[in-house]
Amino acid sequence: MAETDHGIAYPVPKINGGSDRYSYSKNSNFQRKAIDCAKELINKAIAEKLDVNIFASSKTFRLADLGCAAGPNTFFAVQNVIDAVELKCQGQGESCQVPEFQVFFNDLALNDFNQLFQSLPPERRYFAAGVPGVFHGRIFPCDSIHFVHSSYAVQVLSRVPKEVLDKESPAWNRGRINYSDSPDEVVKCFKAQYAKDMESFLKARAKEIVLGGLMAFIVPGRPNGTPHSETFVNRTTTLLGSCLLDMANKGKVSHEKLDSFNMPTYFASPEELEEFVERNGCFSVEIMEIQEQERPEPKKLSSTIRGGIGGIIKEYFGLEEEISDEIFDLFQKKLEEHSSFIFESGNAINLFVLLKRVV
Repeated sequence: MAETDHGIAYPVPKINGGSDRYSYSKNSNFQRKAIDCAKELINKAIAEKLDVNIFASSKTFRLADLGCAAGPNTFFAVQNVIDAVELKCQGQGESCQVPEFQVFFNDLALNDFNQLFQSLPPERRYFAAGVPGVFHGRIFPCDSIHFVHSSYAVQVLSRVPKEVLDKESPAWNRGRINYSDSPDEVVKCFKAQYAKDMESFLKARAKEIVLGGLMAFIVPGRPNGTPHSETFVNRTTTLLGSCLLDMANKGKVSHEKLDSFNMPTYFASPEELEEFVERNGCFSVEIMEIQEQERPEPKKLSSTIRGGIGGIIKEYFGLEEEISDEIFDLFQKKLEEHSSFIFESGNAINLFVLLKRVV
């Protein structure tokens, strides 16, 4: 649990640290494949959109990965960017010297930075630093960053909307852990919170990224016009919520706790993201591409989600390890039973977005 600036408690969206069998580092191949799929787009973005003059005078290229988690995916992501920048400079001949690289790894202060830095690639060609903090606000000095990268993080809200936790509110999200199958009042609250967070996120990055600098993020999304209830990510979360409800009905999980538990995420469409960028006015959308997500088999998907949010659930509900095992065993069974429904054609997508600071 954590307190927001309004004093409302919500589950902290931190991944499982460490390196045991349920850790994020051992169960994040799903996210890794999204980074791999975006590699060619990163190469294209830097080859065609990056102006080498923005870092020529400093001779240092400063790169930030937001929502880095505990590795190893962040290392692959930043290396893709570095390789592309080096290739760009080499193609410019003597007019462009390959810079030194400084990489800032950002995540919440509760992130397992010890695990992150213990697993840094020994042959890395960059200087590394950790930057704890919430990326919905300022985390870097003005005009200091040349490239921002983020993968599977921008969908996370700064807080759960307070209305969905209020028993007197028409938006009280009783018995559900996400918004997709909820009344319209709940969906509107999550969308409003996401809009507010994206406004803050883009405003902060517009201060920190140099003029002409780039920001690329990969985020699970929702095709334009597709109801929230029909997307892969929301169907998966709803199914996990049904497992928690089953456990509550057996007396193994608190109904009261379940009624106050909501995942702080929102999955936007390309149209919504374009609207937020246009409203901000400081960035141009250089690339907006839809990529189909991998379709992992149920056991792998269950392990991936446990590595990402299993620790949140265990801590929030005060569960013993065997109860957590039972929940995710049940989750795997339900994934097997509903596999075709979960992965309905066209509803499992990632969005690759490249923005350029123009003002």
